[in-house]
Parts: sequence; structure tokens; C-alpha cells
Amino acid sequence: MSWLESEPPFLEYLRENNLAMFLVSRQADILRLPVFGENIRVKTWIYHASSFLGYRNTVLYGEDGLPCILTWAVGAFVNFDTGKMSRIPQAELDKITIEDRLDMEYLDKKIVLPRVPERHLDAFRVRRSDIDINHHMNNAKYIEAALEFLPETFTAKRLRIEYKSPAKLGDWVYPKLMEGPEGTYYVRLLNLNGDPFAVMEFS
Repeated sequence: MSWLESEPPFLEYLRENNLAMFLVSRQADILRLPVFGENIRVKTWIYHASSFLGYRNTVLYGEDGLPCILTWAVGAFVNFDTGKMSRIPQAELDKITIEDRLDMEYLDKKIVLPRVPERHLDAFRVRRSDIDINHHMNNAKYIEAALEFLPETFTAKRLRIEYKSPAKLGDWVYPKLMEGPEGTYYVRLLNLNGDPFAVMEFS
């Protein structure tokens, strides 16, 4: 269940006004990865909401009850007709349940790329199985695609991703990879014109 579904009055307002929330960025701090077959518990909540943006934390807990992955994310309220950000009235924001912000390190939403050469990687096409309910490439699919380009021996402890523009069914995606300082990897997924669908940092 997403946090929008946990807020029925607010979700109904979005539906009535042809609005949706599109993810802008996410940071995930990986304390440990759950093992295959392990039962996990997921908790997600809103810690701030403004006229144009909503912020949430999500935590994955292992069978031992301890957190495995800590995340925070920000999404923008967007009008389906115009594709532009839409202002939410304060009266509607007041209906949202706001909880305390998770105690974790919060890096900037903007990923600053190092000045190092990029490697051009094999392009791939967005498939039907990549598409979400908003008819865009699912947020997780960008990360899955990028992981294929990282060295097999690399283990990420932190992931940051900026979502720039949504890839759609049939779009060609052109990946580029660069290695920054201290073994940090950056992946850019670009469209045919060289504009980014998403930018990721794995550290």
C-alpha cells in the first residue's frame, strides 16, 4: 500500500482533479540486504507535505525486527492533462497525517556528477512489463536497469536517484556509466536526444 492509499480523502481529491504524484528523487541507505526467503515488514509514512511536494520515509525491517533499508523520497503533485506541477490547497494538505521524520542522513536531492569520462553502454527499449499504472516506466525499473551495468563485485551501501522525465512504452534508453571518487558509480539513463530520464548514484 502506498501512502496515498493510506490517506483516502486526499487520494480522492487527487482523483477528482486528475492529479497524481510523480516521484522526483529517492535516497536509500542499505544497512543490509534481506536474504532470499526472509520475511520482511515495510513501513511508510509522510513526514512533510507542501503545496507542490510530498515527502515520505520508508523502512524495510528484517525478521529480526531490525531495519535493513532506510529511505526518504520526495514526489511532485502533477496534473495529468498538462503534465505540469499543480498546487494543492492547504485545506486538502491539512487532511494528511504527518508523522515524525526518520532519523537518517538526508543528502541533497540534486546529484552532482564528477568530471570524469563516461562509458556508453548498450541501449535498451522500454517494455510493457516495465510500465506502471501511470503509463510510465516503473520507478524501480530504472534502478534494476542500472544495476546491470555495475561491476558484479560492487556492493552498494547507498542509492540516490533523480527522476528527470518519465520513459514510456517503446522509448529507447541510452545508458552512460562513470566511476567517481572512492568507488562511487553514476548511471545516467538518457533519451534519444541525450536528455536524462534518470540519474543515479551508487556508493
